[in-house]
Amino acid sequence: MSTSSTVDRAFRAALYETGDTALDTGASLLAADPAADAELTRRGEEFVATAWRRGWQPADLVRIVRRELDDAHVRLVSELILGQAPREGRSRGARWASQLARLGEPAADSAPRRDRSRYATAVLELYRLLLRLPALEPLDETAAPGPSDRRPESRMLGRIRALLAKAEATGFPDEAEALSAKAQELMARHSVDEALLAAREPSAETPGACRIGVEPPYEQAKAVLLDAVAGANRCRAVWNEPLGFSTVVGFASDLEAVELLHTSLLVQATTAMTGAEAAQRAGGRKRTKTFRQSFLAAYAHRVGTRLAAAAETRVSDDLLPVLASRAVAVADRADRLFPETTTTRLRGVHDAAGWEQGSRAADDAQVGTRPLLP
Repeated sequence: MSTSSTVDRAFRAALYETGDTALDTGASLLAADPAADAELTRRGEEFVATAWRRGWQPADLVRIVRRELDDAHVRLVSELILGQAPREGRSRGARWASQLARLGEPAADSAPRRDRSRYATAVLELYRLLLRLPALEPLDETAAPGPSDRRPESRMLGRIRALLAKAEATGFPDEAEALSAKAQELMARHSVDEALLAAREPSAETPGACRIGVEPPYEQAKAVLLDAVAGANRCRAVWNEPLGFSTVVGFASDLEAVELLHTSLLVQATTAMTGAEAAQRAGGRKRTKTFRQSFLAAYAHRVGTRLAAAAETRVSDDLLPVLASRAVAVADRADRLFPETTTTRLRGVHDAAGWEQGSRAADDAQVGTRPLLP
């Protein structure tokens, strides 16, 4: 019997059926034929390539697999992504390359599969998921700048990341405030530099888009926070609740600022919430879930208000037209990607103490402000 025939039989038994019985049948066929492993991997890489054609990206696949399955499946899909990457016929841009780099090095082909039944079952579970992925909005990247243009940007972003990491780690509020303020200053400077360059020299750059994971629990509040950060940085965010991410549309430098600031604020919120919750529990309260949900909802609401106020900055007259033009371009790209969107209201926010503590933590959060634009 050929290896291809073994894989075909296993797929017919397991992939297009539901339930454990069908899965066990397919796994038994694969476990009994180690020679079929190479063909099984090749088919998996074809599933990955199909996902790319349907709008998915490496980080998206890893996120959905982690969300729906477990670490063993994450390792399997990472191996498939890295194995398929050299077969790509075109470069997909810097963001795509960065996502591949975060996956690490591909596993050696000779790695032993000690428990063949468990391995085969995990592969089929993964392929079932990949087979049923819906189509997403394609986020094709614009042409990447040349190496000489990207090195200064990389240094700037490296400095911003380092400053935010120190702000999150320090136990001294004054130091955190100074570090976060400096990071926000660099973000604003980088964004303004991009806008000024566009005003002085015609550029082919158009708005791009990226997906940022919005992980449970309390994902509604986290999505609201991300939307506030996006709006303050001249971007638009659209939340996909079933798949656990938001798509953020904007110019490249602003997208970087959104990712960095959103991550930092989540860290600050989690740290503040843990401390506030400990104090509440010491006082005899036990409604941990409702407290946390209300805390994060209030935090997102209050930080959004602060960011909106910070975004209302006076600009010089010569910069107004280019900023308006970029805003129109972002809105147009977002409307083309998402012609139909709906709004949602936060659910389950009814803990007064959690809301009060979350608002207070948001007032203490280091969001910085944009300096006066030249």
